[in-house]
Amino acid sequence: MKTIQHFVGGKSFSGQSKRTGKVFNPATGEQSAEVRLANTKDVDTAVDDAKKAFELWSNKPPLQRARVMFKFKELIEKNSKELTEIIVSEHGKVFEDAKGSLSRGLEVVEYACGIPEMLKGDFTENVGTNVDSWSIRQPLGVCAGITPFNFPAMVPMWMFPMAIACGNTFILKPSEKDPSCSIKLAELLSEAGLPNGVFNVVNGDKEAVDALINNKDVAAVSFVGSTPIAKYIYENCAKNEKRVQALGGAKNHCVVMPDCDLDQAVNGLMGAAYGSAGERCMAQSVAVAVGGIGDKLVNSLAKKVESLKVGPGMDKDSEMGPLVTKDHLEKVKSYVDIGEKEGAKLVVDGRNFKIQGYEKGFYMGGCLFDYVKKDMRIYKEEIFGPVLSVVRAKDFDEAIKLVNDHEFGNGVSIFTRDGDSGRTFSSKAKIGMVGINIPIPVPMAFHSFGGWKRSLFGDQHMHGPEGVRFYTKLKTITSRWPSGLRSDPEFIMPTMK
Repeated sequence: MKTIQHFVGGKSFSGQSKRTGKVFNPATGEQSAEVRLANTKDVDTAVDDAKKAFELWSNKPPLQRARVMFKFKELIEKNSKELTEIIVSEHGKVFEDAKGSLSRGLEVVEYACGIPEMLKGDFTENVGTNVDSWSIRQPLGVCAGITPFNFPAMVPMWMFPMAIACGNTFILKPSEKDPSCSIKLAELLSEAGLPNGVFNVVNGDKEAVDALINNKDVAAVSFVGSTPIAKYIYENCAKNEKRVQALGGAKNHCVVMPDCDLDQAVNGLMGAAYGSAGERCMAQSVAVAVGGIGDKLVNSLAKKVESLKVGPGMDKDSEMGPLVTKDHLEKVKSYVDIGEKEGAKLVVDGRNFKIQGYEKGFYMGGCLFDYVKKDMRIYKEEIFGPVLSVVRAKDFDEAIKLVNDHEFGNGVSIFTRDGDSGRTFSSKAKIGMVGINIPIPVPMAFHSFGGWKRSLFGDQHMHGPEGVRFYTKLKTITSRWPSGLRSDPEFIMPTMK
């Protein structure tokens, strides 16, 4: 059985821990590898290596750091097929979806290539007589990223390219469910010329996470995952005086107005709800049917959900692959059971879906609920699977109240032909990312990604300009070069004259 190691100090690292976890191929349901799970000493070894590497790396001119990013970008493009196949083999999503997620990560690497421009400070001559003042941004030190299973390339690449380009060193703790992509990215960074110890990968579970939180030499932690874990990381990082951004769960709504292009809305919902088997923090799991459009929307959706092509990720005909693990499959199915018991109408039931030759794979078909109420668990909780709930709203005001009253505030969309509805919705929605006739409003790398409410713990969003601010600290220098004799001491608050 293949054993996936850690990557520390520019090379494969076994560590002291003998614990391992199982890695599966979701398409077949068979174990494909085991992965070493780091203990506290293993994490501390990685942090020590990163701390030693920081002094040299942080003193590199930003232009030299950017050149490593340029080379890394080139290597990702050269190895994109292999990276995509690794994602498919351990996550299960279909090939084109995996390829697209890699591209969205690559965009952040491209953005990081411009770091010399982004690290330029501000300068003011003569803030006072013969006094100048300027500000600069400097790196924090050792930074850490804790990332989820659903995007083994994209989400880590939303973190470490910006952190490294800003002059920090980085410890990545990927999901133990699909760790191989992170190891490949580490190898490509080394090939790109990144010095040993600047980027490290430690595989593990809660013990590794707690070790990162409690290590005093880790200056900042970035996290993407469920809201309970995001809150845990936020609170404990704050107790340990670390900078933290912790992105949590989501229940993204798609408001479908009576005047919309219904085909466009249905097609958008199909991709957003069932793409990647619904295992996306930006998946649209709630459709809000406004006015009298509900029956038409549900009928159109039902036909497409029933004909959804579910199969192995490497099959070119597959539109949706399996879920990541058997445990997660059973959890998603249990939510469908709950929805039925709560009284929602199950229009399409995908729980018993099977594929000949792949009977042990972690598959289910798409599920569609109608007449879902806001007090139901399937409405309130993040399911993270191919389950779409339709809620009926009598008008625009009720729809936007539903959106704003939900505890999560990650992403939301509205489909409408009316400019006033679109503008009002984008202004009034208490959500971090809003789409107008766009089903998954994920910002480009030169903007920033993040939600509101219980979808984000921390002040700053991820990548883009916010990423530069998160991975650097501001320093302001005020300077005067007096000539002649020193002046007498002053015992008042200095003012600029």
